[in-house]
Amino acid sequence: MHGADFTKEGFVKEDTWRIFRIMAEFVEGFEVLSQEGKAVSIFGSSRSTQKNKYYKLAEETAYLLAKEGFTIITGGGPGIMEAGNKGARRAKGHSVGLNIEIPMEQKANEYIDTLLDFHYFFVRKVMFVKYAKAFVIMPGGFGTLDEFYEAINLIQTERIPRFPVILFGSEYWQDMVKWLRDIVLKNRNISPQDMEIFQTADSPKEVVAIINKFYRKNRV
Repeated sequence: MHGADFTKEGFVKEDTWRIFRIMAEFVEGFEVLSQEGKAVSIFGSSRSTQKNKYYKLAEETAYLLAKEGFTIITGGGPGIMEAGNKGARRAKGHSVGLNIEIPMEQKANEYIDTLLDFHYFFVRKVMFVKYAKAFVIMPGGFGTLDEFYEAINLIQTERIPRFPVILFGSEYWQDMVKWLRDIVLKNRNISPQDMEIFQTADSPKEVVAIINKFYRKNRV
C-alpha cells in the first residue's frame, strides 16, 4: 500500500516539489490575468439556485459592470459565481473563472471565457485581490466571508491600495454589520474609520454607481 512518506527526508522532498507547483500557479495566474484590464471580483454562495433572488441580482450586477467595460472575475463554480459569469456573457463582456480543486469537485460553469484552475486557496486569493478594482460580496457562506474579511484586513493594514468593497443585500448582512459596529468597534478592536472600508448596496445600479464614483474621485 502506497502512502505518504512521513520521514524527515520525505517531508523535505515533498515540500521542495510543492514549491514548484505553487510557483507554477502564481506564474500562470499572473500571465493570464495581467492581460484582462480592469476587473471586478464577485463572490457569493455556490448553493444559490437560478430561482434565488440574489442569483438574479448578481447576474444583473455583472451585466451592468460588463457594460461599463469591467471584466468579471468569479470563483468559477455554480450559484452566484455562475450568475456573475452569465451576466458578463449576456452583456458580451469578458469573464474569468478562478476554479479551485477541492474534495467535493467543483465543476466550472459554462459561462466562463477564461478559466484558471488552482490547487492552492492562497494562490487563488492573491489573484482575486491583485487584479480586481472592486469586490462585490453577495450573500454567501464561509468562503464568501473569508474573501470579505481578507480584503478589508489587507486594506486596513495598508498591504494593498484601497478599493471598493461592497456588501450586496443589507437585509442579509445587517446583523454582521451591527455586530462589527456595536461589539467589535465598541470594544475598540477596530477604529471608526475601519467601518468605512466597506459599503452596502441593494441594487445592481447602486453597485456600479459606488465603483464609478470611487474611481472618478481617486482617478486610479
